[in-house]
Amino acid sequence: MSDLGELDRSGAPEKPAAPRRGAGDPVKALMHRHRELCERAVDPLEIAAGLEAHGVTDRTAARFRHRDVFSLAEEMYARVPRGDDTPARPAPTALPRPRPGRALLTLLPGALSAAALTGLRLTEGRPRLLVAAVGVLAVTLALRQTLGKGPLGPRVGTRPGRFGTTLWTCWLLAYATLGDGLLRAAVAGGPDGPPTGAPDGPWPVAPAPLLTLTLACAPAALCAHLLSARARRRLDASRGLEEFTASVQPLLLGVFTLFLSALGALTALCAAALDEQPAYAPVLTLGALLFLARLLTVHGFSHVPAIVLGATGTAEALALATVFAGRLPGCGFLSVPVETLLTAWGPASLPALLCGAAALPLFVHATRTLTRASAHARTARPC
Repeated sequence: MSDLGELDRSGAPEKPAAPRRGAGDPVKALMHRHRELCERAVDPLEIAAGLEAHGVTDRTAARFRHRDVFSLAEEMYARVPRGDDTPARPAPTALPRPRPGRALLTLLPGALSAAALTGLRLTEGRPRLLVAAVGVLAVTLALRQTLGKGPLGPRVGTRPGRFGTTLWTCWLLAYATLGDGLLRAAVAGGPDGPPTGAPDGPWPVAPAPLLTLTLACAPAALCAHLLSARARRRLDASRGLEEFTASVQPLLLGVFTLFLSALGALTALCAAALDEQPAYAPVLTLGALLFLARLLTVHGFSHVPAIVLGATGTAEALALATVFAGRLPGCGFLSVPVETLLTAWGPASLPALLCGAAALPLFVHATRTLTRASAHARTARPC
């Protein structure tokens, strides 16, 4: 017995000790942290999307001895114990069709705007004020419904921004209708009265941008639906996260271009119908800003759009405030930047500049977030 013990200590082969859980099997520890994700996943790509949403990158996967996140997700999916009630891997997602009721809902803001503008042209005096008040209330409620459900509504479980995006959307639309006229009147020393709904009144009103942008809810919903549906189809066909990102980037750019093309056509049509000059720059920049904000909100990224829309609306309000503040004794310098911009480029240059400056970083943010697999995982509700 003693000789045997000495033989063991002298270098004879012994049975290796069991490896420690953390050092020998790091994937098992990762599976334990994401146990719920692994158990409900129906394929490896869904696990990969969930890991990506939690900040796991290919560099992180290398620490788990895998070349990328998808390879790591495949091992995690294969090692999950599954019973007879585990759902089978679904077939490739067919392109869903929008629900007719929700598709018609996207037409409601534009239809109500057209009806309200028609009523304003056919009435005068107090009846016109009543039509204006009812029209504003109806369009606001229609926008709230359109932006809360269907292809333009946030998916289930999404937290809205601190102040939400619907409030700032309504403010930006109101400025597109009344802001330029108020700014022009303020620089000239007015306004001498409230808006009358006429383009030549003391506070000129431009209804064409409002009609254009409310009618644009329909093409915006269609484009959002196309992006969500085709991205889910490519999510099923992809074999890795990089492959999915490379396939969704041109899709996102194509959908964005399609919306801007539709918005440009609506701008020309509405301006011609209302006998106004088409304001392409402010309408296209504002439309791009609002569309990008909705796309991000729909896919669960509502915080940044709320901040950007809020900052844009606040900047427009401050620009107007500086013009009125410049009338105070010794404060004329406050209105110099806005008046200089107005003299050089006209009142429409202010919203075009502010909305364009806000849309550019939001577009960069969208190209980074909406091309990730986690933005289009199956947990999202259908359009």
